[in-house]
Amino acid sequence: MPKMVPDKPAPRVMRARECAMLIALSAVWGGSFFFTGIAVRELPPLTIVVVRVGIAALALWAVLAALGTRMPPTPGLWAAFLGMGLLNNVVPFTLIVWGQTHIASGLAAILNAATPLFTVLVAHLLTPDERLTRGKAIGVVVGLAGVVTMLGADLLSGLGTALAAQLACLAAALSYAFAGVFGRRFRRMGVPPLATAAGEVTASTLMLLPLALLVDRPWTLPMPGWEGWGAMVGIGLLSTALAYVLYFRILAAAGATNLLLVTFLIPVSAILLGALVLGERLEPRHFGGMAIIGLGLACIDGRLPRWLFARRRATGDAL
Repeated sequence: MPKMVPDKPAPRVMRARECAMLIALSAVWGGSFFFTGIAVRELPPLTIVVVRVGIAALALWAVLAALGTRMPPTPGLWAAFLGMGLLNNVVPFTLIVWGQTHIASGLAAILNAATPLFTVLVAHLLTPDERLTRGKAIGVVVGLAGVVTMLGADLLSGLGTALAAQLACLAAALSYAFAGVFGRRFRRMGVPPLATAAGEVTASTLMLLPLALLVDRPWTLPMPGWEGWGAMVGIGLLSTALAYVLYFRILAAAGATNLLLVTFLIPVSAILLGALVLGERLEPRHFGGMAIIGLGLACIDGRLPRWLFARRRATGDAL
C-alpha cells in the first residue's frame, strides 16, 4: 500500500474573474463534445481530429506572432512536443471522437471527468513531489465508484460496442493524465505556456495528417454541409485554441487545484448542449455517477474535508 503523506495547504481562492473564466472554459471544452457530436455525422474520426488540431495550430501561431512570442531554441524541444502531442491530443482526441460515434456527447464528457482521478494515481507513481494523500486516496476511490456507476449493467453484458466506446473515453482520460505529468518538463525547459500549446498541436497535426490521408482518404468523402464545417471551425477555434488560452490564464491566476474543477463543469455544459440541440437523452445513473465523481473531486482538492472540519468546529463552538 502506498505511503500516505499529510495533505497540503488549502488552494488559492478564486476571485470572480477566475470563476468567470472557469465557467467559460467549461463551456468551450464542453462544446467540444457538442461539436464532435455534429461532426461525426458527416466526417470520420481521424479527419475530424486532424482538422481540429490543424485549425488550432494556425490560430495559436497567429496569437504568438501577435504577442511577439518566439519559440525558444531548446535542444530536444520538438521531440518533447511530439510526445506531448501524442498523449494530449492524438490519442485522447481520436479515442473520444470514435467513442462519440457510438455514445452520447454528454456521456463522453462525463467519462472525461475521470481525468483528475487518473492524474492523481499517475502523478503518485511517476513524480517525486505529487504523492498520494488520504484525501486524494478517498477521492480516487469515490470517483472510480462514480465511473462504475455510469457504466452500470454494461460492465456485465460483455464487451459490446457501447461499452467499448465508454472504455475508449476512459482510456482518453488516462492518456490526459500521462500528458499532465509529461507536460511538467516544459516549465523546466523554459517554454512559455502558449508556445507549448502551439508546439503540441502543430506536432499533433504533423503526426495525424499522413494517417488521416491513408485511412480516411478525405478526398473521396462527400463534402460536409454548413453544419459540419461550422462544427469543425468551432471545435478548432473555440474548443481547442481559445480553450488553451483560458486554461493557461486560470492556471497562472488560480493554480492547478482550482483548475481541476473544470472537469466537473464540462459534463454539465456538454449535457445541456447535447440535450438542447442534439436531442440526446441520458439515464439517471449517468447523472448519479457524475455527482459521485464531483464528490471525489471535492475530496481530492480538500474542499469537502475542510468544509466538514469547519462545520464540526462550528458545532463544537456552539455547544
